[in-house]
Amino acid sequence: MCGLPITIRAEYVSDLRSFAGTTGRAFWHSSLAEEVQLNWSKWIRQSHRWLSIVFTLAVIVNGITVVEGKYNKRLGLSAVGILAFLLLTGLYLFVLPYVNKWRA
Repeated sequence: MCGLPITIRAEYVSDLRSFAGTTGRAFWHSSLAEEVQLNWSKWIRQSHRWLSIVFTLAVIVNGITVVEGKYNKRLGLSAVGILAFLLLTGLYLFVLPYVNKWRA
């Protein structure tokens, strides 16, 4: 895999909270610290997916406004702004396997 921290799944949280005593609390706090560290690959992948949906909707709205003759520059630039974020997240996702191979 990519070697980044793994977040704790919600189904295990109740099991972790059921631990009693000092060991359980110490384990819970160390696990919580791992959970706080973001799994960037997963976050960026999800952002990229949602941005692609928003970009598709922005392009459809742009097409409708052009056909109706109500096009304005602000609406067109909104799609370009979303496209810029898609470019950044896409480049990260493209480079990620090569970086992981280089680290291993």
